[in-house]
Amino acid sequence: MRFQFILSEINIGLRRNVTMTISVVLVTTVSLLLLGVGVLAQEQVSAMKTYWYDRVQVSIFLCSTDSTRASCSGGAVTDAQRQSILADLKSPQLATYVAEVYYESKEEAFERFKKQYVDSTLRDNVTADQMPESYRVRLRDPQQYASVSKQFRDRPGVDTVQDQNQVLDRLFALLNGLKWCAWFVAGMTLVCSVLLVATTIRLNAFTRRRETGIMRLVGASNLVIQLPFVLESLISAVAGAFIASVILLLFTQFAIQGWLRSTLKFIDNWVGLTDALTVLPWMFLLGMLIAGVSSFLSLRRYLKV
Repeated sequence: MRFQFILSEINIGLRRNVTMTISVVLVTTVSLLLLGVGVLAQEQVSAMKTYWYDRVQVSIFLCSTDSTRASCSGGAVTDAQRQSILADLKSPQLATYVAEVYYESKEEAFERFKKQYVDSTLRDNVTADQMPESYRVRLRDPQQYASVSKQFRDRPGVDTVQDQNQVLDRLFALLNGLKWCAWFVAGMTLVCSVLLVATTIRLNAFTRRRETGIMRLVGASNLVIQLPFVLESLISAVAGAFIASVILLLFTQFAIQGWLRSTLKFIDNWVGLTDALTVLPWMFLLGMLIAGVSSFLSLRRYLKV
């Protein structure tokens, strides 16, 4: 009998405030969806850092006859300069940073250039003599690229030192910025969700103050009186979390695994449905926690029973 009464009270509350209930569901959906996107963005950035930082190299391009830098004022790199650079790369001082060094000749650089620009007319206008020879350095800790780069910049025989990490640092800074923006917006909408739930509960309590007064007079406990209000909030939160979960799964499948994977083919390790599924329980838990806590605190303060 008591269970049927609680169900009837929940039904009455939801029907009386349909607009507010829909608002709670939508705000909860947006906030939890943004939160889920932020978590997936964090996982994507971490996976990309692990993948790309392990593959980046420091490229030391040697002087050629066409080099115009001050370090190349003596013309093309000499055998003595080439051997000196190699000796320093293999020295004990850099052994803690350098994992592997290999030399790329003009011919090898030209072959790699032709493979990269196989469909471009540019490859027909470049010869092997125009390609720079270089030392390619793989690092033990890719984030320590500055310790190696500064040793060879402006050195006689060295044209330029290129470390791909500088480009990656800017890319990951942008990705981290987008991630924090998503989390900030998610936090703001979560605050809005809390306030909206509290407002809805206060409105329900006010419109049903006569019924709750009668229930109090006949000896109903505080739990029985307050439980319908809390359950209404939980139902709205679960509905919002469910919609957000469906959208997040569709976004992961079609936007990330579909469009992004086919567009940005140089990235292999995209987050997938497995990663999204691990986020869903936390979305439901957080939505229910926000709804339950905000409604309980609102009832303690504003519901006079």
